[in-house]
Amino acid sequence: MVVNFFELLKVPVNFEIDNEMLSAHFRELQQRYHPDVAGVAPEQALQKSAEINLAFDTLRAPDTRAGYLLRLHKQDAGLQHSISDLEFLHTALELREQLDESATPIELQGLQLELRQWLEALGRQFILDFEDEDWVEARDTARKLAFMQNVLMDVEQKMDRLEDQEDDSLWDDD
Repeated sequence: MVVNFFELLKVPVNFEIDNEMLSAHFRELQQRYHPDVAGVAPEQALQKSAEINLAFDTLRAPDTRAGYLLRLHKQDAGLQHSISDLEFLHTALELREQLDESATPIELQGLQLELRQWLEALGRQFILDFEDEDWVEARDTARKLAFMQNVLMDVEQKMDRLEDQEDDSLWDDD
């Protein structure tokens, strides 16, 4: 049986979702299907738990949620293709260069804010494209969402590395 991730996690089939509700339903299901509590065979509990994790991971990020919505409407073909919007690619290159050149947490926080603004704007665009059933544009916007989400993850990883280096240097001073 194919499970609809939105139905599984009891959230509306929509791009805009309540992340707190999503997290609450996720935790509830994880507790219900925990292998020690589920009252079902351990392999069934593990399978259900994996399904719940996949659903949560898919729906919590805007890029994968957009791709999943397109998949539900059988419009996800070509999501792995390259972005052809030259203006967007120019901006993307600038953001990557900014990431490479950022050396302080303050610089990275500024970049993080800019990327979150991009994700919000692209999310609004995806909603319009999706509601209009403009599948070509919806796929293009979903690809852009995925790109910006990846850059944001890279920024957050670099922030973590800088934080770890600061923590290490504190220990070295002792």
